[in-house]
Amino acid sequence: MDMKKAPAGKIIIAIVIYFLLFLLGATSGLLGPAVYAYVGTVLPILFAFVYLYTASEMQSFGAAAILNGSMLIISFIIGEGNWALAVGLIVFVALAEIIRKVNGYDTLKGIRLSFIPFAFSFYAYSAHWWTETATSLQEAVEEMPAGYADKMETVISNIPMLVIMLILVIPVAILGMRLAEKAMKKQTAKLN
Repeated sequence: MDMKKAPAGKIIIAIVIYFLLFLLGATSGLLGPAVYAYVGTVLPILFAFVYLYTASEMQSFGAAAILNGSMLIISFIIGEGNWALAVGLIVFVALAEIIRKVNGYDTLKGIRLSFIPFAFSFYAYSAHWWTETATSLQEAVEEMPAGYADKMETVISNIPMLVIMLILVIPVAILGMRLAEKAMKKQTAKLN
């Protein structure tokens, strides 16, 4: 199946769901700075369902590109885009698309392996905390309750925890994809 034959309506629904998952992650900061900082570690469980669906429908270049490309465009339109997000999403798309091409667009192996870099996508969104810390802290002072920026600064400065959470994305991504495969038998049946 090539990208031209993928049902556009279903892909648009996948993009909307993916956007809503990003929005869920973005609003998680209301629960506290640590939740926002590390929600990117658990979101791949949900991302896996959208990615498996999109990749099984688009058995050609583009599954990762259309999801993260749409996120990037929407982020800039709503004023949430920045250079860290752009670079991160582009790198994760490039890695996912290359891995999928090498392992086959129509293979479950290609989707599984390509999902690992794709799973880091929310960290591209939250990366501004570490790449533009002063600006992020100033925005927290202006937009969040008193004391939030102090808690946020503690989270940002805890680099060992960030490294641990980034490493944990890999097993979480594998778990998420396995759960998606079990739940979405119709999609996996389309693959070699």
